[in-house]
Amino acid sequence: MGGDLGVSLFHQGLMIIGVVGGPILGALLVVGLGVGVLQAATQVNDPAVGFLPRMTALLAVLWLMGPWIVQRLAAFFAMCLQQMTVR
Repeated sequence: MGGDLGVSLFHQGLMIIGVVGGPILGALLVVGLGVGVLQAATQVNDPAVGFLPRMTALLAVLWLMGPWIVQRLAAFFAMCLQQMTVR
């Protein structure tokens, strides 16, 4: 495995992490911002009030996008194995 291959796979791996993690982080950001505004407006600062909506959003995004995430990661893994065995 040459230096070019390692750098290329590392770069592609970081890109896959961004593509796969982006929707999850985006959903958590939107829900967290909404909960924060709601907590600031109502002055209810209970940690459970903030945790439950974020956990629900995380589970919903993983349930809806789980097959797509697994497909992207499996394709990346197969591509990595193919590139490592060809060289």
